[in-house]
Amino acid sequence: MSGRKIVHVDMDAFFASVEIRDHPSLRGKPVAVAYHGPRSVVTTASYEARAFGVHSALPLRMALQRCPGLIVVEPRMVVYREVSQQIQQVFHTYTDLVEMMSVDEAFLYLTNPL
Repeated sequence: MSGRKIVHVDMDAFFASVEIRDHPSLRGKPVAVAYHGPRSVVTTASYEARAFGVHSALPLRMALQRCPGLIVVEPRMVVYREVSQQIQQVFHTYTDLVEMMSVDEAFLYLTNPL
């Protein structure tokens, strides 16, 4: 056994979580992040929305049928990137070897932590 330690971090429902953080009135409600339009799909959904079968890549019209009370929030990619950078700073307090796969997913090499 090599003793290497690599951690995979996947921030599930990241966009929805940021929206709920910024708008506490959404807490406990079914939330989906999606653009409005005839061919729109859900980018991500809160756990409350997932209980109705709403998930990423689901056409928005189907999501609204499955969950009539669904609150749809337009994506704010600039904000998500800013929050991701803040989280990356936390990762870097543990290791300099951080590989971001996307704004909400990373690998941390922790064999020799800081």
